[in-house]
Amino acid sequence: MKLQRKNMLRASALGALVVSGALVLTACGSDDNTKNTDGTTKPSAAAAGDIKCDDAKGKLLASGSSAQKNAVELWVKNYMAACPGVEVNYKSSSSGEGIVAFNQGTVGFAGSDSALKPEQVEESKKICTGGQGINLPMVGGPVALGFNVAGVDKLNLDAATIANIFNDKIKKWDDEAIKKLNPGVTLPSTAIQAFHRSDDSGTTENVTKYLKAAAPDAWPHEAAKKWAAPGGQAASGSAGVAAQVKQVDGSIGYFELSFASSQGIKTVDLNTGAAAPVAATGENASKAIAAAKIAGTGSDLALKLDYTTKAEGAYPLVLVTYEVVCDKGNKAETLPTVKSFLNYTASDAGQKVLLENGYAPIPAEINAKVREAVTKLG
Repeated sequence: MKLQRKNMLRASALGALVVSGALVLTACGSDDNTKNTDGTTKPSAAAAGDIKCDDAKGKLLASGSSAQKNAVELWVKNYMAACPGVEVNYKSSSSGEGIVAFNQGTVGFAGSDSALKPEQVEESKKICTGGQGINLPMVGGPVALGFNVAGVDKLNLDAATIANIFNDKIKKWDDEAIKKLNPGVTLPSTAIQAFHRSDDSGTTENVTKYLKAAAPDAWPHEAAKKWAAPGGQAASGSAGVAAQVKQVDGSIGYFELSFASSQGIKTVDLNTGAAAPVAATGENASKAIAAAKIAGTGSDLALKLDYTTKAEGAYPLVLVTYEVVCDKGNKAETLPTVKSFLNYTASDAGQKVLLENGYAPIPAEINAKVREAVTKLG
């Protein structure tokens, strides 16, 4: 499965052109597509069956969460191949920046790893004429704790130990708390280099929600997009944190599983209290996300996740990335493309792309409501 993910990501990279930090995918170049007679790329069989271009046209700008970057890259590749003349440009930055751009009216939708706050919903009413911003869960997945410790290939940690590592209370890899969770593993006395996000991040918010829920005595900080714990080192975006972990011996950091898979970074198994530690996989994340409850009302499908589950095989350190859109009051020139693109991302084929690349599909019952909400966008 890891090899398949690497091959999928390598193939998508051949067809991708990143310009000024924005994701713009060309219509040529990947190994699993063939060319039309005019030189454009035919969509894959899955894309052809699930993508309906309808009245989509022109350029659609979007921005936000870097957590969903790799998923959006594959979605856009398939979508633009199926809909010639349409350009979807997703700028991978952070959830906070995406929501700011959305509420300024400069993007058709934003990606966010956490649902809109009440004040952000209120602000969105200025842009969504006659409506408001809503949260549509589109991408699920595990937040991996990637580590780079020479001589260590497998590592188990629990929430309290993770909290103390990122709180700068556990400073060496051979600390007794870590040794107790890893019997038989030779741990070096290497200093721990803990990396966190420098930007306001929904991924950070999900990590801190997990630590606050699962280890409240060890994590005194409130869950938030902005990192609050002392110590550690900061890097920009999930890609930046992953790059540091890849390079630095003794390091640990958090980012979406796809970043670990694509770069060969080893990931922590979580000791949740279940019979065995749980690995960060799309399948295990799906088991945790399936227990989520819809907390939003109407077309807003914000979810409440259970970060403390001890269910067998359920990986609780998960995030759900939302596409934030106006339920009413979308710009007439971009609304058809927004609906067409999101119809594809919520389709069976669009969600299958997630599982094949280290993410977790949105549970079917919730996803059915997402599709219904997309059709009602106005």
